[in-house]
Amino acid sequence: MPLRFKRILLIILDSLGVGELPDAAEYGDQGAATLQHIAESVKGIHLPNLQQMGMGNIVTIKGLSKTEKPNAFFGKMREKSKGKDTTTGHWEIMGINLKKPFPTFPKGFPPEIIKPFEKKIGKKVMGNCAASGTEIINILGEEHLKTGSPIVYTSADSVFQIAAHKSVCPLEKLYEICLFARELLKPPYEVCRVIARPFIGKPGSFTRTDDRQDYSLPPPERTYLDQLKNAGCQIVGIGKIEDIFAGRGLTQSHHTRGNNSSMLKILELMDMEKEGLIFANLIDFDMLYGHRNDPKGYALALEQFDRWLVGLLKKISDDDLLIVSADHGNDPTFPGTDHNREYVPLLVYNPQSKNCGDLGTRQTFADLGATVADNFGILSSNQSNQTLMTSGLIGTSFLDCLS
Repeated sequence: MPLRFKRILLIILDSLGVGELPDAAEYGDQGAATLQHIAESVKGIHLPNLQQMGMGNIVTIKGLSKTEKPNAFFGKMREKSKGKDTTTGHWEIMGINLKKPFPTFPKGFPPEIIKPFEKKIGKKVMGNCAASGTEIINILGEEHLKTGSPIVYTSADSVFQIAAHKSVCPLEKLYEICLFARELLKPPYEVCRVIARPFIGKPGSFTRTDDRQDYSLPPPERTYLDQLKNAGCQIVGIGKIEDIFAGRGLTQSHHTRGNNSSMLKILELMDMEKEGLIFANLIDFDMLYGHRNDPKGYALALEQFDRWLVGLLKKISDDDLLIVSADHGNDPTFPGTDHNREYVPLLVYNPQSKNCGDLGTRQTFADLGATVADNFGILSSNQSNQTLMTSGLIGTSFLDCLS
């Protein structure tokens, strides 16, 4: 029988890709390699704890060595779904295979969307283009203060983003118009996420606040999270997990304000929640450094996470399983400011594990969710270590590899 763990901690390092997927050229991402290029940019990265877990065994990374005796199982995963965004990646982790990507609008949204949106809110919108969020508020923020017109923009991802100054549009009002946009965006305009982007400050010094709110589409079918919850498993989401899954499949949710508060919350919950799944997303890697083409900042954030791991590992008991992975790439040295189609790392740690080895290249992110489901006994014995198609879900459990 495979080992069974009472508690699993799954940490997603948002956007930490480890090299282009075979189909990267179809997405304009040939040559992307988030972690490798960050390490090269800073002339070597210092991640001793991730190195000991086997990160340097997955791919060649400047500053990291291969570890002869890693203390964790290691590997990498490829994305099966079409797309390269946060929602697609997280949904696939929990068993969903999207056959087509969410729609994107690189030239802005059509009149069929903008006109009824403007009629509903009683104002003309500004922008309606693909843009960097920090740049567009600096360009249009002053006029927005004068007119009150919300700033609508998108990116290479499937998002409808609405920026507004808190003095002009209070949070409650901004959230209200985002909900209307969510209701309005029906197929074929059904974007993955509507995002509220409040900001503050004066012309020349506008800054976005931590009051961002995401309004995601619900998963098209039941995920492993839904199945686990229905089976009575405690599932705690940290960061934007609740937003990504539209509130489904969780028994608790803790919205946090970036990596520091997320990491503090993880340590707090490790002392409180002794069973079930703790599922955390660390957003700063993507939001603050990947999208802003800041490899130095990304490297410093990774080194901070690595130092934090020391305290976390002390809280990992023999009944726990720690899994560290990612959801897509976002190479800050790559042209553009958007996500990349990349492999993601897979590190799996338990203090009792001996002779840790290579889990290989997993053919879907869903192997991770299938393993979690297998651990908590919601898969029949003949489904373990097989490609699972239960209720349309995909994934192959690697739980028995950890015995």
